[in-house]
Amino acid sequence: MNRAHLNKLFTVLLAGVLAGLALGAAALPAALVFGLGFKNLMPYAALPESLKTPQPAQRSNLYASDGRTLITSFYVEDRVDVPVEEVAPVMRQAIVAAEDVRFYQHHGVDVRGVARAFTANRRDGTRQGASTLTMQYVRNALAGDPRLTEEQRARATEITVGRKVREMRYALALERRISKDEILGRYLNIAYFGAGAYGIAAASKRYFSTTPAQLTLAQSALLAGLVRSPDTDDPINGDADAALGRRAYVLDRMVETGQVAEADAARAKGEQLDLKPSATPNDCAAVPAGHNDWGFFCDWFTQWWNAQPAFGKTVDERQRTLRRGGWSIVSSLDPDVQAKAIEQVLRIYPVTNQRAAPTAVVQPGTGRVLAMAVNRNYSVAPNPDARQNYPNTVNQLVAGGPGIEGYQAGSTFKLFALLAALESGLPLSTEFDSPRVFVTKYPIDGGPASCGGHWCPENANPVWMDGDRTMWDAFGRSVNTYFAWLTEQVGADRVVEMAERLGIVFRSPEDARLARDGAKNWGPFTLGVSSTTPLDLANAYATVAAEGTWCRPTPVASITDPTGRKIAAGNPDCRQVLDTEVARAAADAARCPVGDQSMYRRCDGGTAEQLAPGLRRPLAGKTGSSERNATETVVAFTPQLSVATIAANPDDPRDAVGGGVQVRQIEAVGRLLAWALRDQPVLDFVPPGQTVAFQRTSPRTGD
Repeated sequence: MNRAHLNKLFTVLLAGVLAGLALGAAALPAALVFGLGFKNLMPYAALPESLKTPQPAQRSNLYASDGRTLITSFYVEDRVDVPVEEVAPVMRQAIVAAEDVRFYQHHGVDVRGVARAFTANRRDGTRQGASTLTMQYVRNALAGDPRLTEEQRARATEITVGRKVREMRYALALERRISKDEILGRYLNIAYFGAGAYGIAAASKRYFSTTPAQLTLAQSALLAGLVRSPDTDDPINGDADAALGRRAYVLDRMVETGQVAEADAARAKGEQLDLKPSATPNDCAAVPAGHNDWGFFCDWFTQWWNAQPAFGKTVDERQRTLRRGGWSIVSSLDPDVQAKAIEQVLRIYPVTNQRAAPTAVVQPGTGRVLAMAVNRNYSVAPNPDARQNYPNTVNQLVAGGPGIEGYQAGSTFKLFALLAALESGLPLSTEFDSPRVFVTKYPIDGGPASCGGHWCPENANPVWMDGDRTMWDAFGRSVNTYFAWLTEQVGADRVVEMAERLGIVFRSPEDARLARDGAKNWGPFTLGVSSTTPLDLANAYATVAAEGTWCRPTPVASITDPTGRKIAAGNPDCRQVLDTEVARAAADAARCPVGDQSMYRRCDGGTAEQLAPGLRRPLAGKTGSSERNATETVVAFTPQLSVATIAANPDDPRDAVGGGVQVRQIEAVGRLLAWALRDQPVLDFVPPGQTVAFQRTSPRTGD
């Protein structure tokens, strides 16, 4: 056997004997050491990944778009790592004095400490483990590594000789690999200080609302003393007197080791506890009390995160990644725009109204969601009469999701027929003499819009709507019969496909069935009979604003891992889904409903003509009313922003909101856009070419 192998064997034998002593045994038989197996006679460098590249659970923080305003945090352990250089020297001295006074003299295993523990165990019948600070770090790192299985983590804390041997060997190997200060820093970041605070950064904030760099002598001694018994000595929830007793012990040890003058220690002992506790918010229910409306955005963020394969194969894995990964997430939520959005929503309906006005604001070209507002409390508090969503709810009324299928958006869906027609080669100038009632080829089962078993929509205001129309004024005046005819020209299935291409999700099982199996005969789809959400609708119109670039709606601007590396999952997910000229032509027609004028001066009347003059910048959009005014919808967009709001009763679809609310919606959208764009340059839409405006061509599917 060569000398190197003898050294390794000696290390294992020594560690085994010391482990036996530390556990209170007289000695560890050599047979037990050998019984561990030759595979355990590993070289010093054979450390597990948990110690070579530690990944302790750290909290993830979700910030507003400014990168500073904290929305909330997500964690199973409230921890944020800090470099050891950013920890006050007095805190470093205190933890060494409290836990391992010979830390800078030994090499990972303290023979003197083991002998002392053995003597005390034999004399007093106690159980002193003689664990050095390095050994404690090894144990905590193995027990808390999310990459290990539950069984592997449990082995790190089992009370066995085998565990103690592994711990000692890893401690010896670790000290050959990294410096004492790095070990100390790792220990300070992983130790539990009680009251839910893991690591020195969380502990400094939890107990004193300060940072590790600003800790005083008294504060440092108190925190260092908590590590031994964090659950019982925690001065917030446990025994404050015990915590003060431990503080005095640590200060005495610091005097004994020459780290602190006796007079300074005496002054620190005389200080009051002077706690200034602050809790780190955890999850969406813990958004700041003054910003309860942020909860709906936060909830949608968690839905988005749970759908990202970059963070795990399953929802459970993705949640573990979020709550243990230490991510810094800058969201797309603009606090100023959100504040104005909720202010305007409450002018449509107050929280005391059972009807709701969910509203979304989306940035064209990125898909970033700047605001999500609804007149509800984000809360799980009980509701009167067992109502699901009034006045308290955590359901996703703005973006849809479990239990929320959405709302009919009426004539706003005419956009999809318009786009399908333009893409088929029809120009904006396509004329049709729109009758009061138009009998289509689409079969329908009864109802007021049935003529001999065929769908036959009629115009809401025949005097204003009937007659010869083009895409410009038919979209502006929202002429039902024109778009029913247009749908026949291009095919209902192409209209449905266009909606899906622009991000309309069919959350209703019946809508999904029709889209899948009956799209060819789904003529009424053009008039918005399918359920949708303000977010889907705002994003679909944002695609037109971005000249045909569709972006997946996203709640994030950037995601950074604990090392400062940006993650690709935080980038916009965009692609060109429309020919640029088709999108420009649709935007040109969409200027008509809101009182703006098309590039070719072809707008002649609109359903929300008061909107553009008040904004004093190029604007496009559409209004929509479902049957019997059960819901009312307003969408408006500029090249920089897209806003959609839908008035509905989420708990009772039979409760028609009535047409009068649309006036308040239009005013609210106008004020919201004016505020959000107040500091942004006035941008115009790029005019469509004369070909797409006036000439019929082959299908326009290229870019």
